[in-house]
Amino acid sequence: MEQNLNQYRIFYAVAQAGSISKASEKLYISQPAVSKSISKLEESLDAVLLKRSRKGITLTDEGKTLFEQLGIAFAAIEAGEKKIKNLHDLGIGKIKIGVSASLCRFILVPFLKGFIEENPHVSITIVNQSSAKTFKLLEQGKIDAALVVNQNGDDFGDDFIAVSELEDIFVATPTYIENLKTRIASPDADTPTLLESANLMLLDEENISRIFVDNYLNQHGIEVNKFLEVTNMDLLIEFAKIGMGVSCVIREMARKELDEGSLVELPLKFPMNKRTVGFILPKENLAVPTVSNFKKFIVENMEQIVTERK
Repeated sequence: MEQNLNQYRIFYAVAQAGSISKASEKLYISQPAVSKSISKLEESLDAVLLKRSRKGITLTDEGKTLFEQLGIAFAAIEAGEKKIKNLHDLGIGKIKIGVSASLCRFILVPFLKGFIEENPHVSITIVNQSSAKTFKLLEQGKIDAALVVNQNGDDFGDDFIAVSELEDIFVATPTYIENLKTRIASPDADTPTLLESANLMLLDEENISRIFVDNYLNQHGIEVNKFLEVTNMDLLIEFAKIGMGVSCVIREMARKELDEGSLVELPLKFPMNKRTVGFILPKENLAVPTVSNFKKFIVENMEQIVTERK
């Protein structure tokens, strides 16, 4: 659009009013200024838009065409403004969150439940990827927020909101442990010995939790002779429950099975360090009202949600 939008607005007001003086009053602009704007628009379009007479003004054919098209354009602008106002009034917006499948079910869902209740018109997209890939998506600006495990003690500054701690443990059924001790003829075997002889079930080797567990095993000289790789924490728990072996799981995610006794924890002389879970919400993304509101919800409701989850 080569012309100043204001010139089109002035022309449209004159055409609607059928008079330069009436348009002048409506726009709170002097009549000479209105006439000058119309003249500039006609000059730039190389067309006569108005015919002036003592009785007022009439539109030329070119003027009628422009008036009709401007009516459509201004109606579209008005509709856009109304939609934006509606977005603000209803709290309508979008947010895209990156998270691993396990963290999504056990940690993100309780936060989303409350957030959706307060913001029913928000569109939420969940991108399920490993924590490592989630970090990359966040760096590339493909997601607005991320729920990740900060197991290296990285300093994310104010962008990071810690919401929970994870404790990794080894679990199996009581029957599997007894059978394993019988098989290796060592009723008093310690956990490292049991792990070396067991069918150890772990997440796949690219998973950030698997890397953490591998480092622990290497650090304490535990050599695993037989293991099964599983894609998610739910399967690790289910496979352990049917006696397939010993699974390395997150305590909080197997709390139900531990409480009911279907799984028991293998004691570790040197427990694995707890890891911190939290949301990363980059400052530049907080300019989006929905993202800012999500952060506010996390901060204000974190204590209650974490308590209920326990």
